[in-house]
Amino acid sequence: MGRFIVRRLLWMIVVLFAISVVTFALMRLVPGGPFNTERGIPEAVKRNLERRYNMDAPIVEQYADYMGGLIFPRMTDGEWKQSQQEHYLINIETPLFGEGTAIRWMNFGPSLNSPNRTVTSIIEDSLPISFQLGVAALLIALIIGIPVGTIAALRQNTVVDYMSMAIAVTGVSIPSIISAPILKYIFAVQLKVLPPNGWGGIEYVILPAFALGFIQSALIARLTRASLLQVLREDYIRTARAKGLSERVVISIHALKNSLIPVVTVIGPLAAALLTGTFVVETIFGIPGLGRSFVASIGNRDYPLIMGTVLLYASFVVIGNLLVDIAYAALDPRIRYD
Repeated sequence: MGRFIVRRLLWMIVVLFAISVVTFALMRLVPGGPFNTERGIPEAVKRNLERRYNMDAPIVEQYADYMGGLIFPRMTDGEWKQSQQEHYLINIETPLFGEGTAIRWMNFGPSLNSPNRTVTSIIEDSLPISFQLGVAALLIALIIGIPVGTIAALRQNTVVDYMSMAIAVTGVSIPSIISAPILKYIFAVQLKVLPPNGWGGIEYVILPAFALGFIQSALIARLTRASLLQVLREDYIRTARAKGLSERVVISIHALKNSLIPVVTVIGPLAAALLTGTFVVETIFGIPGLGRSFVASIGNRDYPLIMGTVLLYASFVVIGNLLVDIAYAALDPRIRYD
């Protein structure tokens, strides 16, 4: 398992490098730029801005300059300007090398369209919001999806099974871009029991989390039902029943555990997507999360913010997939990676 994790971590570096190259190249190939506004600015001012942010250099040099600041850590002394600290995501104080000395790592650079803000500060402000919303949505998906799928499998071809799968199919068929405005109209506009926009207490979490989590719960319910039905037909389940084990023990200990492997497969990327922000729902409910910042950065051609959010999202996805592979071995001891 140790060698497998090391190999996957090395592959993770390769994948993130490839994503960074493709994203950086696509941003530069798309016509327009962050300083091409509708009102227009004098050409001399535009050239000065491009020179200020090193955008007049060859694209390979721009990429090397950006990745150099992101990958290589920098040690600073006590005279380091405090404002520059905001450029770095990781700041570790190291008094061992002198008072005020610190190692700073992962410089995402300044935001081109948010004056006096850095990409790191935007991520630090918006990612916790998206994370809280994602955790709530993921819990809704799991709490609803796994029990509904299990009950549907145990009551196969009954009214309970048909109703559960009908609700699941309905949930899968309605994307968040449709369900979110419907929920907002019913519970915020008509019934006025929940706030329509913004972020604050638990009351602001319910509608967007349900809009995100319900569709995922439907997917998990269908996967759980199909997988559990297959597992219940396996020989070791018949053996467990023949040994006289109660049906509750057979289902909870032997069947349900193995049937969750396909569910775990989708939970990794699903969790990464939910925890880093879902663009549509955050925009509809006016939530200042990372997804909303990402959408705004594309419209504004804010290159550093686009790179920062894409690399952060990609990191969550590859780490999520690694955790899924590790969870396979925990759920089924027959799976070996060495």
